[in-house]
Amino acid sequence: QVQLVESGGGSVQAGGSLRLSCAASGLAISNYHMAWFRQAPGKEREGVAMLARFGSTSYADSVKGRFTISEDNAKNNLYLQMNSLKPEDTGMYYCAADWAGSGSISSMAASRFDYWGQGTQVTVSS
Repeated sequence: QVQLVESGGGSVQAGGSLRLSCAASGLAISNYHMAWFRQAPGKEREGVAMLARFGSTSYADSVKGRFTISEDNAKNNLYLQMNSLKPEDTGMYYCAADWAGSGSISSMAASRFDYWGQGTQVTVSS
């Protein structure tokens, strides 16, 4: 049974930092394209950062230079370091996995990803 469990969300003031974690079980993240998505109230889910196998990391323009995606394969964990947070970063953040055996991935399309966590809430106040 595949499980992705996010943690590390919370409430911070603008300019602050948070580090999100995604603990994976039932799959080896090294065999998957891994990504972080977020969804603000009333908005569609959007890709924030992706770690693609056979490729490199990619980021939404809105978070470039502020967010960093990383992994620890030994722990089977995915991370998202978020610095210089802004109120517009507020939302539910989700970890997602897409089987890399399906081929390379070029965009953070939510429909591509097979497994999702339940999310962790991030609230940034001004």
